[in-house]
Amino acid sequence: MRSLRFAIAAASLIASAAFASPTAPVNGAEYLTLAQPQPVQTAGKKVEVIEFFMYHCPACNALEPSLAAWVKKQGNNIEFKRVHMPMQGLADPEAHLYLTLEAMGKLEEMHPKVFRAFHVERQRLNRDDAIIEWVAKNGVDKAKFLEYWNSFGVQSKLRRIPQVLSNYKVDSVPTLVIDGRYMTSPSMVGQAAKGNMAGTVQAATMQVADALVAKVQKDKGLKPAAAK
Repeated sequence: MRSLRFAIAAASLIASAAFASPTAPVNGAEYLTLAQPQPVQTAGKKVEVIEFFMYHCPACNALEPSLAAWVKKQGNNIEFKRVHMPMQGLADPEAHLYLTLEAMGKLEEMHPKVFRAFHVERQRLNRDDAIIEWVAKNGVDKAKFLEYWNSFGVQSKLRRIPQVLSNYKVDSVPTLVIDGRYMTSPSMVGQAAKGNMAGTVQAATMQVADALVAKVQKDKGLKPAAAK
């Protein structure tokens, strides 16, 4: 009888994990807790959120509209950052492009255009010369772009990316890390749902992110900012 109770309890736990809601995510299912939490750098009482992504990644492109809306909705609750995973080593052109636009203060303007260039216009921005030609055609001052592209600051950040990925144990994109402790992704959320999820995996992923931000706020005694 005792073994039967254990079997029923185990089955119940498995079922609850398999059918967990994105609004009440389960550790080990919709998200993971990093074995070694990473330090965070936030302003005030914000929760740090990092997206690891790549411009040419179809899943990153699919997540982008939901993620952009979520970042806007969270407002002052979060400090949002991005890290572009390199595909071509330390001099990866796409990661180099992202860091250059970031240094120039051009991300808000150009970030959506880069995704569109890859996934709608089907442009192959995977070489330095192709990128430099593209930005010049899209209203960015070429000389100023090259100044930042070749700058010590951008080059240093580019060389540090592999160590950042190693620290966070990120090996696929898109991946979100909340407060340097919790990791989630559309892949994890979709796998946990196993076909029992209402709506899109992108929307569900942002629900998980909502829950994790709220969890951090509760654990740290932070008062949520007014909703936008």
